[in-house]
Amino acid sequence: MTDGRIFHGGKPLYGASLGILMLEARFPRIVGDMGNARTWPFPVLYKVVSGASPDRVVRRKAEGLRDEFIAAAHELVRLGAEGITTNCGFLALIQAELQAAVPVPVATSSLLQIPLAARLLPPGKVPGVVTISAATLTREHLLAAGADPDTPVVGTDAGSEFTRVILGDEERLDYGAAERDVVGAAEELVARHPQVGAIVLECTNMCPYARAVRRATGLPVYDIVSLVTWFHAGLSPARFVQD
Repeated sequence: MTDGRIFHGGKPLYGASLGILMLEARFPRIVGDMGNARTWPFPVLYKVVSGASPDRVVRRKAEGLRDEFIAAAHELVRLGAEGITTNCGFLALIQAELQAAVPVPVATSSLLQIPLAARLLPPGKVPGVVTISAATLTREHLLAAGADPDTPVVGTDAGSEFTRVILGDEERLDYGAAERDVVGAAEELVARHPQVGAIVLECTNMCPYARAVRRATGLPVYDIVSLVTWFHAGLSPARFVQD
């Protein structure tokens, strides 16, 4: 006699519902960074997309890489991923293409939270974005994320550390200097755009500094960790045992 429970297979890996498409990079990925597995309270699957350097994805709109991202997403699904996300907010540009290409939900970018944040705020308040590169975050990126193309944006471009290390793919990161860059950009965003009532961090490497941004500005802060935590909750709902 059995207990009646029957299990079915069909994929090579189990227990990791989320697949993350990674850029090909060597800069430090500290805890809180999307590419550090210790960031997540659940197991994840990683796939590095060959040739997807930070510079190529951020400054050159991932030119020539769409097929590589789609192939990598298919590989993660084959391994067992039930949802796909990516390691760069600028990949909002391929949200629709990835959605159309794979049979599971896709959340490419932290920018997807802008419309939701807008729905949560009081009248007269709007979300604003802190990005790694205001020079190349365009209306096209915002529209691809379903966001208002006139969303206020400020970048860490003028900072001393964060943008240089990440986009230059350097192997040494000064945490304090990087935090000052991200916080400084957030403070500039609020000073230049007093209507901003919440901040969305575009870059997936900014999450370690989200608490400092919240502390400095007093505003709600949304990043890739908040998006992916919500996204994963739908793939693996909490189990409640009744007494």
